[in-house]
Amino acid sequence: MSAVPAGAALAPPPRRRVRAALRPAILSLALVPVLAAVLAPLVLGEAGLRPDLSARLLPPTLAHPFGTDALGRDMLARTLQGLSVSLRIGLLAATVSAAIALLLALAATLSRMADAAVSLLTDAALSLPHLVALILVAFALGGGAEAVAAAVALTHWPRLARILRAELLAVLRSDYVAASRGFGRSRLFVARAHVLPHLLPQLGVGLVLLFPHAILHEAALTFLGFGLEPSRPAIGVLLADAMRTLSAGRWWLALFPGLALLALALGFETLGSAARRRLDPRGAG
Repeated sequence: MSAVPAGAALAPPPRRRVRAALRPAILSLALVPVLAAVLAPLVLGEAGLRPDLSARLLPPTLAHPFGTDALGRDMLARTLQGLSVSLRIGLLAATVSAAIALLLALAATLSRMADAAVSLLTDAALSLPHLVALILVAFALGGGAEAVAAAVALTHWPRLARILRAELLAVLRSDYVAASRGFGRSRLFVARAHVLPHLLPQLGVGLVLLFPHAILHEAALTFLGFGLEPSRPAIGVLLADAMRTLSAGRWWLALFPGLALLALALGFETLGSAARRRLDPRGAG
């Protein structure tokens, strides 16, 4: 028999090595739209919001890489401003939604009746058509940024609540928690030493993964007319305005804002997946 070199059995497959080598580059690319959305208000100020009728509906050029709109406003600046608006609304909606999921997961541990009530509420929320629920909540609250954030927050918690509930119940029923209680440890000690280290990573990853859904659904509500007011440079507003002139060949008005929104959503999706791999060894590879 031929000798096997030392460590050969432990070497990862070539495909896994390639993926591991590409991950830093992929994460760097994912950060580009996120940083652009964060820094846009600080760098641009009011740029892209002032009309210039002498530069109406210009196609992409070096001076205007994304072209200009019907009022001569630079589409690159308006797209970056729109990403910033989407990021702020997504941050608010995802944070509130994660807080709702955490509170319901904690409530499920109080008693069997509370667990059944939380499970029933989660199943009922998951059974509702997502976009219809978003539209109904936004319409009932009168539209605007606050209504959009509330609609997204009130419709995106069920899946995270189910994950947190399962994680919390598994930890509370574990042998080491039973042993800790057997040694007379207080509920506060058990929560701080055993529950939080398992729950907080799941909550953090879930919060990051809520961002893409919150951002896309905010743009969808605004595009349909139930979201932000038309005067704000939101991505949904830009796409709705582009539909009026798309048949005239003004393709850049819809293409670049749509690609920017997709890049921002994929950026958060990539960051969330990377965080989940780091925190869950079973998902590595």
